[in-house]
Amino acid sequence: MTRVIRLIEDATLAERFLTRARQLPTELPVPVRERIREVFGEDLSALEVVARILDAVRTQGDAALRRFTLAFDGCSLDRFEVSEEEFAAARRAVPPAVLDALEFARDRIERFHRRARRHSWIEFEDDGALGQLVRPVERVGVYVPGGRAPLPSSLLMTAIPAQIAGVRELVVCTPPGRDGNVAPVVLAAADLLGIRTVFKVGGAQAIAALAYGTESIPKVDIVAGPGNLFVVLAKRLVYGEVGIDQLPGPTETLLVADDSADPALCAADLLAQAEHDPMASAVLITTSRRLAHETIERLDQEFARLERAEIARSALEQNGAIILVPDLDRALELANLFAPEHLCLAIRDPWRYIDRVRNAGGVFLGESSPEVIGDYTAGPSHVMPTGGTARFASPVTVDTFLKVTSIVAVAPHALERLGIPAMELARAEGLLAHAAAIEQRLERRRPA
Repeated sequence: MTRVIRLIEDATLAERFLTRARQLPTELPVPVRERIREVFGEDLSALEVVARILDAVRTQGDAALRRFTLAFDGCSLDRFEVSEEEFAAARRAVPPAVLDALEFARDRIERFHRRARRHSWIEFEDDGALGQLVRPVERVGVYVPGGRAPLPSSLLMTAIPAQIAGVRELVVCTPPGRDGNVAPVVLAAADLLGIRTVFKVGGAQAIAALAYGTESIPKVDIVAGPGNLFVVLAKRLVYGEVGIDQLPGPTETLLVADDSADPALCAADLLAQAEHDPMASAVLITTSRRLAHETIERLDQEFARLERAEIARSALEQNGAIILVPDLDRALELANLFAPEHLCLAIRDPWRYIDRVRNAGGVFLGESSPEVIGDYTAGPSHVMPTGGTARFASPVTVDTFLKVTSIVAVAPHALERLGIPAMELARAEGLLAHAAAIEQRLERRRPA
């Protein structure tokens, strides 16, 4: 039997694997390339497709949305906004147990993000007052993927931090099915959050509509939420016209485990990550040779009963690895090098090593804290930095939807003490009008 995941024992090979470029895929599947030729009449790259879509939506509005919705989603829509009747039908269609789970997750996410809410502040001192006005943006567009599966959890994880931040209006875009309807569970999640503005638009055209506005869809201040290659490229191109939360690429988990870890649980965590997407990364770094080999055996056993086995197998073959290291210090060094979206510490005393973690979107401590809990009910947003961007980026939080305005109030008697060194700096930079703006104020204060 062919091993589904590579085993790396060489230190140089391990670093090379973990530091290889984790970029968005550029090679499009054959069916996608064929559809692009049908819609645009020529072969185009993903970036060229997105640029065409953005330009069309910016200049043609709803007409372009209808054309692309028919071409890519296979349905013809006269109205994009979800009606009250559709909301009511969705509530009836979703099982009570799922509704209860959504409500449970909502409460946990809200409780977590309320703790992180920042507030304006002003500090008065002898020289005057300094402070910050912390204000939410007015309107946020939330993209909820359809694709392989509806993701109501992504709506909760993105919209709730925005609501806690105080955003006044949330606009949701999500792809329709071929029947022209949105997945009921997504509408149920929106209803649970009190969001009544949901549009049946997906892909890059949804990002364009939120960024530029159309006859039906209002322009927003920030576009947030994960999506496929075309969605991520669209967010990259509209940045500057609107703000964005981040550019989430394929999801990734890195497990650090010692000989106390259970190979069955390690395999389960790797498979849970791998079933997301063929481009997902699932990596185990361990000090135990026994654990490494038993995890590989367990992976082979589990594939037989995995519904999304083909997707998971592709992910593990392309981007999965089990890496053997001499000790946990080395394991944490490699983890920081990789800067994973999710870092799981399946070791005896994970709290002992928490201070060693420098680069990770989220850290999950102990075998009772699987990353999957973070996907749904832990509390922090599961929209986290990927592709090594955890070196400088953060998960979606309340701060994602806040903007800060600095407050400066210089007391008249303090103008000379602050102004004279400011003039020196202005002159050093060759900005004489800057210096003059201070000098004129000082002259007015001097006795005649």
